[in-house]
Amino acid sequence: MLYLRDHDGSSGREASVLRSFVCILNGAAGSHAALPTRGRLAELFEASGAQVTVRLAENGSQIQAFARQAVDEGASIVVAAGGDGTVNAVATILVGTSTVLGVLPLGTLNHFAKDVGVPTDLEAAVKNLVNGRAVRVDVGQINSRFFLNNSSLGLYPSIVREREGLQRKGLGKWFSLLLGSFQVLLRYRRLYIKFHAGDQPEVEEETPFVFVGNNQYQVSGFRLGARDRLDAGKLWIYRAPKASRLAMFGIFLRALLGWHTRGELRTFATEKLCIRTGKHHIHVATDGEVQTMQGPLNYGILPRALNVIVPSASSAGAS
Repeated sequence: MLYLRDHDGSSGREASVLRSFVCILNGAAGSHAALPTRGRLAELFEASGAQVTVRLAENGSQIQAFARQAVDEGASIVVAAGGDGTVNAVATILVGTSTVLGVLPLGTLNHFAKDVGVPTDLEAAVKNLVNGRAVRVDVGQINSRFFLNNSSLGLYPSIVREREGLQRKGLGKWFSLLLGSFQVLLRYRRLYIKFHAGDQPEVEEETPFVFVGNNQYQVSGFRLGARDRLDAGKLWIYRAPKASRLAMFGIFLRALLGWHTRGELRTFATEKLCIRTGKHHIHVATDGEVQTMQGPLNYGILPRALNVIVPSASSAGAS
């Protein structure tokens, strides 16, 4: 069960219900044909006793521009209607402010929404915004960029870029993901990295990936990839030093089956991390989006830096 403290620092008192919303709808999220219209969203909010201003964004820059405008105009809550990339874009503007983030999960995976307990059904998600409570969650940072879920080097950014290339050739998203993952695993090259956490001595190693989580991720069993807390104030680092292709397949398979990884997967928690790769620029994934970043990569965590709406205590207890 997810444990989070309310935005005022308590763990049980209900926050005031928020009745007026600015909703930023990503026009390219998930399946475009399945996106709700502005009118449909207005109807759902009105049925829940709230008012909403819906702004349709066509790209990430416009999402952030709308979010910044909403903050400047004094909006108390800004809703990100889309997938993890949309949520990240809005959250980036809200970090460190008193404005509260709301989430309508309209993307493909919706990792952040699931981890904070937001319903995947649209009508239920709108009701959660109106009847939920505001809590504070941690935010990860890499150089000047924020992330709510995770950041990674190596395999995953390569898989995303391969998937996007296959999609541009007309293949479906899920098939592209499966085919791209298989192709990358067959030909991946290990990363040579130097890293140090906090004041610890620098370590050198080879690894097919480095995964940096905003708080701890489950790495086996049916809750693979889920988080129990988003406010523990720690980055969790996952690597598999010198793992072969066969070992990588084994790690994925055993994780899915809930078996132990026999030592291939190494983890530790920290508040600060610096990674050097020997390359001036490197592909980095943050919340599913891949960018080319300049090294060194300096990671940190901002404890409880973002307000977000989650289900009320009574709703969470009933689920």
